[in-house]
Amino acid sequence: MAKRQLTWLSDAEWSRIEPLLPRGRKGAHRVDDRRVISGIVHMLRIGARWRDCPPEYGPYTTIYNRFNRWSRQGIWFEMFEALTGHTGVWGSVAIDSTSIKVHRSAAGAKGGPSSRASARRAAAAPAKSTD
Repeated sequence: MAKRQLTWLSDAEWSRIEPLLPRGRKGAHRVDDRRVISGIVHMLRIGARWRDCPPEYGPYTTIYNRFNRWSRQGIWFEMFEALTGHTGVWGSVAIDSTSIKVHRSAAGAKGGPSSRASARRAAAAPAKSTD
């Protein structure tokens, strides 16, 4: 059986991003940041649920919580810039996907025969009296 690649960052890459990581947080003993970052990269690469994170990376709740917290703090942008030299942000875009749900008969579908005559039929029909 092939051994899984546990760390995703080289020593040189790690030395560039380590100073950017938050320090001095209160709470439980801190899980190894390099292992957690590797777990986050692994989960993002395979696209699985956080709950399915391999235990070698640490508790899946820690992996998810660090990803989420660091995302809110903008730390991932700083790490990306430290590794690539670019922020990765080129501009901003807004997409509006507003849609309105209507009843299926609103567009005439499955509404049965129309009570209105077509334009051709209406033009050929004798004129109706308004007396």
